[in-house]
This record gives sequence, C-alpha cells and structure tokens, in this order.
Amino acid sequence: MKHKSILYAQKLDFQWPTSDPFLFCVHHEDFYPNGNGKFGPNASLQGRQIGQDFVGKDGWRMYHGETIPGFPGHPHRGFETVTVVQRGLVDHADSQGAAGRYGDGDVQWMTAGAGIQHSEMFPLINESGENTLELFQIWLNLPAKHKFVDPHFTMFWNEDIPVKTITDSNGKKVKIKTVAGSLFGDKPLDPPPNSWAGDPKNDVGIYILDLEPEVQFDLPKTSEGNLRNVYYFRGEGLVMDGTQVPGKHMYNLKADESVEIRNGSEAGRILILEGKPIAEPVVQYGPFVMNKQEEIQQAFDDYRKTQFGGWPWDSYDPVHVGKGRFAKHANGKEEFPTKSK
Repeated sequence: MKHKSILYAQKLDFQWPTSDPFLFCVHHEDFYPNGNGKFGPNASLQGRQIGQDFVGKDGWRMYHGETIPGFPGHPHRGFETVTVVQRGLVDHADSQGAAGRYGDGDVQWMTAGAGIQHSEMFPLINESGENTLELFQIWLNLPAKHKFVDPHFTMFWNEDIPVKTITDSNGKKVKIKTVAGSLFGDKPLDPPPNSWAGDPKNDVGIYILDLEPEVQFDLPKTSEGNLRNVYYFRGEGLVMDGTQVPGKHMYNLKADESVEIRNGSEAGRILILEGKPIAEPVVQYGPFVMNKQEEIQQAFDDYRKTQFGGWPWDSYDPVHVGKGRFAKHANGKEEFPTKSK
C-alpha cells in the first residue's frame, strides 16, 4: 500500500504482527455462555480439542483449559506480559504464591524476568447470562541487562488508568485510554521496575482509542526511529491522511509525522503499540525469549531443575472463589481497586 504515512499494512489474524520492542499481541474476544456454577461454560464441550481449543466454535474457546477456559500454569522468562482486559475477568496465580482477579478495564503488567510460572484463567461467574471476555495479551521485550531481574507484577486498576476525550470541531469524540506513554498529554501510571517502558526516552506507548462515527483528529508524531503500529480492529471506513483504509488491518506508520485520521460512519476502535526499538538479537522458543540460542537451552535446563519456584496451588487452573477484584503480591501485600473517580 503506497501512502505517505503508511509504510506497510497487514491483515489481522488471531495473532497480530508486532514490531520491536513488542514481541506478540493477541486480541481475545470470546462470547462465553452462562456459567455452570463451577466457573466453566454451561454447554457441551463435545467437538472441541480440549487442552488445545483455539478454533472459536460457537464464538468461544477453552484455550488450554479443560473445565474452565484459560491458560493453566505455564512458564515464562525474558520478557513482560501486559494483559489489558476490556470485558470479563482473569484469575491470576503464580509460582511465587501471588494471586489476583482483575478485569473490566484493568491491566496486569507482569515482568517474567529470570523466570516465573503463572496461570490465567477466565472464570465464568455469571450463571444467568453470557460471560463475554475481551482482552489484549501483549508481550513487551526486556533488554539483555534485564532478562534475569526478579519476577514482578504491577496492577493498573481501571479507575486509575488515564482516559482522555478529544472533541473535534463538529462535536464528535474520540476517547483515548493510556496504558503506557504520554503521546496525548496524559501522565501514565508507572510500569514495573526494569521495564523498557520505565524510561520515558524509550517512548513506549500502549493506547486504546474509541472513535465516534465521523470524528476527526490528529495522531501526534513521536521520535524519529521509533516504530509505530496502528491496529484498526473494529469498524470500517477509516481515513488516514485522505486515504480510506480497510478495517481489521495493522498499519505500520511513520512515527515522526503526525497523521490526520477521520472515522467512517460507524463507531471504530484502534489499538496503538509504539516505541523505541531495543535493537538486540531476539531468540524465542515458546515461552522463553532471550538473546542467544544457548540462553534458551539454559532456560529449559533451569526450568527442569527449579520449576521457577514450583507451583504452590492445589491445581494448575485455580480460580479465586468468592473474590472480587484484588491482587496479592509475593510478599503477602494485598491491594484492591481504588474508589471510582
């Protein structure tokens, strides 16, 4: 696609293309049925490949879950996961004994660092109606000097995440939720220590934009050399610098130029991932992301020997019965969402 602002475009599939410093992005959207009283779906699982259910039969997936959808205990090393939940709930448990339930706008930002096991289960708590889940799972790389830092997670409660509304000259609005970065003038929450996003010079940005029909605004420029991906994942008729572009595409844009955006006749949604590249070798094998092949082998050896601290839970797919939104850290400290603004 030839366009002065768009360097290239790619159609969106289940896993979205990313650019350094990001490694991975998936948009999960599952329309789960009523819960069965045991946090699973009140529906037959026949015809599904249980343990590896990614097809999307009937509009939802069990993923690696057997009775409860989600991702039972699994290891990571060498990067960070940023889980941005739009709708539904996620139950976290990990090998450090930490736990949490978050969702409906919350974000968990976890540094795997030297190694951690964690589970991410999607409890279906509503037994009298549907249990829709929508989230972005984003992997952000760590530079070599921070690959072996201690594991850690930080909670961004929905009530605390900056949200800005821009109104154009015709009264149309775009709402911008800033998970990371200050592109639109908001002060972001602090990411975990040792994150590539922790240094403002790296210009790491994670933004979710909700566009009213026909709204017009400018996407501000950022530093030269940064990489910027715009994911137009909901809606049709978006216009960038005078050229209409199709929906369900990723657009890699010039980062050091502002871009005029005008939405079409229906509401639209955009995810933006951008930042300064780490520009180091990336060697990935499954859940481990390092700089050298021998470091991948070392990760497997370490995991076999230590299990990254073991698994202190009764099962590999725990849910937090009777809990609202909360986080319990490895040091025993508990936190809860602040009161609504």
